[in-house]
Amino acid sequence: MLFRVPPSWEISENHITPEAVFFNRRRFLKSLIGAGVSTAALSLPGCQQNSGSDAPISPTAGTVSLGKLPTNPNFAEVDRPITQRDLAARYNNFYEFGGNKSIWRDAQALPTEDWKVEVTGLVKNPQTYDLDDLQRKFKSEERIYRFRCVEAWAMVVPWAGFPMRLLLEDVEPTSDAKFVRFTSFYDSKITTGPGWRPASMPWPYTEGLRIEEMANDLAFFATGIYGHTLPKQHGAPIRMVIPWKYGFKGAKSIVKIEFLKDRPATFWNTLVPSEYDFEANVNPTKPHPRWSQATERVVSTGPMLSWERVPTLPYNGYGEYVASLYGS
Repeated sequence: MLFRVPPSWEISENHITPEAVFFNRRRFLKSLIGAGVSTAALSLPGCQQNSGSDAPISPTAGTVSLGKLPTNPNFAEVDRPITQRDLAARYNNFYEFGGNKSIWRDAQALPTEDWKVEVTGLVKNPQTYDLDDLQRKFKSEERIYRFRCVEAWAMVVPWAGFPMRLLLEDVEPTSDAKFVRFTSFYDSKITTGPGWRPASMPWPYTEGLRIEEMANDLAFFATGIYGHTLPKQHGAPIRMVIPWKYGFKGAKSIVKIEFLKDRPATFWNTLVPSEYDFEANVNPTKPHPRWSQATERVVSTGPMLSWERVPTLPYNGYGEYVASLYGS
């Protein structure tokens, strides 16, 4: 059997196996299989062929301009350039549609018509919002945030949307509400090929926050990016943006928000708890079991291995906003 070797820009740096990990691969695979992941699924991330057409469509196809939005002055710039729009649109994780970074073609299968977001659980005013409701009730603004993936790569992204605390104020959680669960769209008929998304994975994708984290001014619901509505691979039409946490905490294409008394199970923490903890704050002193988090590579044009490496900042540089949430 012939295997396709992806170009260098399609492979995450952290999919390149260090020698020490290679020689312990049996133990690593055994631990993942014990967590319910099939070996077929493990073989896919970073080396799966795109299943979509080779038609020359744009990775930002279907988006529309949001017009001139006010920029929040507290988040108007960061200390590095904004990532190029087309590059950010082509380099993504969206595991509902595949395990490689160039899943934007496959993500076009996401149906976004007549989108609804149900808010339920321990709230005084349960709601079901459509996109018009969200736009009418919650004034949009632009914020430029650092984005840090747990895989040790980073971008700078201009998001558009609204702070999560506005939704909190609208639904009024009860005093018993301590946690919030966010559920992404999932349809088992939308798939990228045999072996991916096995039944043993805890679909749909869910993420969670403490209610104090959701109320923090940094916590954001994005409905746009680069001045346009979200492309599907970015999590259209609404996604979480939690810039002081690793990117996997930001659930995409949200369909349900639940206020709960107890901490909810979440996708990656359920699947591999030794590698993806619930809190998942960016922390340069806490390595991932398979790589260091002390530095990060800034996504840019050119070969991936030449991307600039910079020090990782505690809380991704947002400690002044969130450190008090964690007693530091």
